[in-house]
Amino acid sequence: MNDSFNREIFYYENHYMNFFQTLKPEVKKKFNWTLQLIATLDRIPEKFFKHITGSSGVYEIRVEVGSDIYRVFSFFDKGNLVILVNGFQKKSQKTPKKELELAEKLKKQYFDEQRIRK
Repeated sequence: MNDSFNREIFYYENHYMNFFQTLKPEVKKKFNWTLQLIATLDRIPEKFFKHITGSSGVYEIRVEVGSDIYRVFSFFDKGNLVILVNGFQKKSQKTPKKELELAEKLKKQYFDEQRIRK
C-alpha cells in the first residue's frame, strides 16, 4: 500500500474514539486498515467510503467483519481533511436516522467552531 498521504484523518472531539474503544480487536484492526486506505488511495472504493445521498456532504466509512457491519460518519474540511464523527453497528438495511441526524449536527458544530476560531 502507498505510504504517502492524500488525505489527513481528524477525530472530532471524542465521538469516534469512544466508539472505537467498544469494538472487538479484529474490528479495530479492520477500521485502522480502512482508515489507511482512505488516507493513502487516490480513489477509495465505494465499498469502504460512500457519500450519503440526501445529506449535506456526510460520508460513511464502511467496515464489515464476518456478518457484522459497522459505520462511521465523516465529512471533508479544506479539501483533503477527513473529519470523523459518530460510529455505530448497523443492524438493518437502512441507516439509522438518529445517527445521521447526529452526524449532521456534529458537522454543523465543527464548522461553527472553525468560524469562531478565525
